[in-house]
Amino acid sequence: MLCACSGEQFKLDERPQSPESLATRDFSASGLSSRAGDWDSKFEDAQVDEVESTLKEALSLNYEEARALLGRLEYQRGNHDAALQVFQGIEVKTLTPRMVRAIVESTRPRRPRGKGDNATPSVMSMHSVSLLLEAILLKARSLDELGRYIEAAKECKIILDVVESALPTGMSEGTGEDCKLQEMFHKALELLPVLWTRAGFLDEAIIAYRRALVKPWNLEPQRLAGVQKDLAATLLYGGIEASILPQLKVRGPTTPKNNTEEAILLLLILMRKVALREIKWDTEIMDHLTYAFSITGQFELLANHVEQVLPGIYNRTERWYFLALCYSAAGQNETALNLLRKVSSCSEAKPKPHIPSFLLGVKLCSQDPSHAHHGIEFAHKIIDLADQQKDHFMGQAHKFLGVCYGNAARVSVLDSDRILFQKESLNSLNHASFIWKEDPEVMYSLGLENALQRNLDVAFENATMYSDLVAGSSGRGWKLLALVLSAEQRFPDAETIVDFALDETGMMDQLELLRLKAVLQIAQKQPKQAIETYRILLALIQAQREFRTKNCDQAEYLVSNALVERKLEMTAWQDLASIYTELGSWPDAEICVGKAKSIEFHSPGSWHTTGILFEAQSLYKEALVSFSVSLSIEPDHVPSIVSTAEVLMKLGSHSLPIARSFLMNAVRLEPTNHQAWLNLGLLSKMEGSLQQAADYFQAAYELKSSAPIQSFI
Repeated sequence: MLCACSGEQFKLDERPQSPESLATRDFSASGLSSRAGDWDSKFEDAQVDEVESTLKEALSLNYEEARALLGRLEYQRGNHDAALQVFQGIEVKTLTPRMVRAIVESTRPRRPRGKGDNATPSVMSMHSVSLLLEAILLKARSLDELGRYIEAAKECKIILDVVESALPTGMSEGTGEDCKLQEMFHKALELLPVLWTRAGFLDEAIIAYRRALVKPWNLEPQRLAGVQKDLAATLLYGGIEASILPQLKVRGPTTPKNNTEEAILLLLILMRKVALREIKWDTEIMDHLTYAFSITGQFELLANHVEQVLPGIYNRTERWYFLALCYSAAGQNETALNLLRKVSSCSEAKPKPHIPSFLLGVKLCSQDPSHAHHGIEFAHKIIDLADQQKDHFMGQAHKFLGVCYGNAARVSVLDSDRILFQKESLNSLNHASFIWKEDPEVMYSLGLENALQRNLDVAFENATMYSDLVAGSSGRGWKLLALVLSAEQRFPDAETIVDFALDETGMMDQLELLRLKAVLQIAQKQPKQAIETYRILLALIQAQREFRTKNCDQAEYLVSNALVERKLEMTAWQDLASIYTELGSWPDAEICVGKAKSIEFHSPGSWHTTGILFEAQSLYKEALVSFSVSLSIEPDHVPSIVSTAEVLMKLGSHSLPIARSFLMNAVRLEPTNHQAWLNLGLLSKMEGSLQQAADYFQAAYELKSSAPIQSFI
């Protein structure tokens, strides 16, 4: 039949006679021979040329299909090299236009066929299209298995180009379901970004992910969610900033500005799908969302989405713990502690102790002296639950327990309680250092507690060990060292430490160290040098503020730094006002006080400085008013309490009982305040109690000789 129609016996059969020729013959015999007979009965001799052309095309197609079938067989056997050699014989470029045309014809709306209409014989069948697309996909997978990722990605991209050329607006439901076209296309959609990722071309991977999402490709909800999740993960962790193509941008306030915002938008869409039960719960979605909100500082928004998670995914303890982490990161420690207390009294049947919740609770309590006793309870729960194999939990529990005991000592009213808590604090911290000998946080807490208890030699040793453990990169370590030296009245050595630390630390630490240097210069009776140091400090703060203004897109990441800078600026103006007050330069002191109040009007420190200025000018009533304002803002502001007592003592003997009550309150709040003990001695001397005055003077002398120029905390 072939010879009769073509006139050239097996002219097209010049391809190598490899094993695939058997499949070619089988396929031709089963498909073409019958069709050729039908055509022979329908066409006249004048149509022989057209039939010959059609048969040539059909025979060529069958050859490609045979290679596709044999390649699939080799791939299924795991012979990727052999499969690749078979697939290489498929001339994809010549077949691409016909595949596109076949897909277009198959998706075109069908109309009733007239009697004179005949089907176009040269249009490829959809089964052939899907078979060839499968061959391309398997070729890409074979290249992938052989580590040739770039070539694999290029092959996989051919499938997307073919289908997208035929279906530029997307794929409607039911397209190619009968011939697996949709299945092959969906697999290629998912595979292409993976291949680009393996090849190291993350920008191409992101483009491939977006390509799969911008048009309706009829993906199943779970598979579509997988593509969205993978794109979000690549945007978050890829380490590149892939710009959105102009054709993909959507005008409006919701358009993502960067990779992180695009990832968050995708993850929020997925969370909504989970809430509506359109897709199954996926822990990775929440993990990615947690990371994204964490790096942008949107912890409250993260907490809102945790609360929206359907019941049954997290048990109560896990949910409360997760929420507590969110609120504590957002600075809402009270809310976090309330949630953690629920964990302690969980009403679930047979609740299991949740040590991480207790550990977070004691950590938060250690940051606020008013919660010291609750922290002690949390720490003891951990110690009671943790066995000897969990050294990490034991070490952390003893560390925070020591900090909480120290805080409890500082807020205790009774001397007996204070002494007991101070002893327990050192015992717990020493125990923690025994468990974790190289934990810098334990060493710092131990050094700080020893410094607060005036064990200066031990504190200096602990601070030195801490600086060694962190390789001198911590500003607070250098600050503690300098303060310990200042408590030993070694001001030049302390200033040397500060100068060295300024070269080793970051910008925020440098600002705090500059202020410490200025205070040290004041202690050494060097007001001019101190004023110059404050000038440098204020100039650096102004430069940081201008930098933030120019880089407003990063402002959300620098809010905490801005607050620290604002407080330092206010404190610097207060210190300058004190310097000018001692020098008797009242106008300059007033200007500095005004600057401090302009930053934060309701600051007890600013009003206390104002009162000191009035007192220096013998305006005692105005000074009392300023101190009263300071105490109305912060009733336990010890400097204002002591200064109020000093002014009352100057007003006459009728005010001495009130002054004594103020001083006793100051000693209760801050037992190591040597200024309060000194004024108690002066007051007792004025009242004629000389022995009591001598005791107070002795206490003031001993405390002053070991007092740092700034508070340790």
